[in-house]
Amino acid sequence: MINLLFYLAATVALMAAILTVTRHNAVHALLYLIVTMLAISLIFFLFGAPFAAALQIIVYAGAIMVLFVFVTMMLHQGELSTRQEAQLYRPSQSLGAIVLSLILLLEVVYLLSVPERWLSSQQMTPISAKQIGITLYSSYILLVEIAALLLLTALIGAFHIARRHQEGAS
Repeated sequence: MINLLFYLAATVALMAAILTVTRHNAVHALLYLIVTMLAISLIFFLFGAPFAAALQIIVYAGAIMVLFVFVTMMLHQGELSTRQEAQLYRPSQSLGAIVLSLILLLEVVYLLSVPERWLSSQQMTPISAKQIGITLYSSYILLVEIAALLLLTALIGAFHIARRHQEGAS
């Protein structure tokens, strides 16, 4: 059954990732990106890494998505953008994300209702936070630093784009 849940979560992640790339509206793309991050979090949980799953939700689906929404709001384009934002709150515009999120929710509810003995029979060994920290800051320290620099570069770039837009409007 774990294999079926994995394939379902992986399918949701792939569909949401494709929808993220193909959306013309930045806010809709961000919504699908959040669904992708939630699906990846569920995959981490299925692999026996609940701490990594929680970090995926907190750091990526939470903090970074808030940063993206903030940057999108900073790049507000005036009256045309205001009219387009009025269309964002229609449920029909977000139907795909709602359906994919419901699939993930049903998977999580099922996993939480499964007896512990069934999960333990799958030979999953939990990974502790200490093991993740040791691995991240020893073997993968260069990747962690590169990711931090990329995020900082994106933030600085968004600040300068917004600043130039405000100077041009004045």
